[in-house]
Amino acid sequence: MKVPAQKRIALVAHDNKKFALVNWLTKNKSSIAQHILYATGTTGKTIKRELELEIIPLHSGPLGGDQQIGAKIAEGNIDLLIFFLDPLEAMPHDSDVKALVRLAAVWNIPMACNEATADFLISSPNFNASYERRIDDFKAYKERKIPK
Repeated sequence: MKVPAQKRIALVAHDNKKFALVNWLTKNKSSIAQHILYATGTTGKTIKRELELEIIPLHSGPLGGDQQIGAKIAEGNIDLLIFFLDPLEAMPHDSDVKALVRLAAVWNIPMACNEATADFLISSPNFNASYERRIDDFKAYKERKIPK
């Protein structure tokens, strides 16, 4: 699948990581601003307020925003996921988070769960260039026989 030079980037952050994401985006605003940005509820509002970046808003994570991003990934409409997780905080919608991470893995979407990984992703020569992303052939899975 051909990924364009202008990426469609999903931005998500748990409550205790929202300002870590805003701080990271502040340092990298010129690199990020040229891409199409999606964000879940409060994360998107915080980014828009603090950085005045254009954001395509989705629902808050617990209200379905994580699933909206997951659906966009499955449809081929997200090229990169930056999801600042809080590993020390219990997640009431843990199953949603796991599903989103699983979909990123299934569809071979680059994903950063912390600042260091996000730094590596945006410093890659592939970040601002088109890229051929390999997607597994799910034909056998789709054609499997379902027991009666």
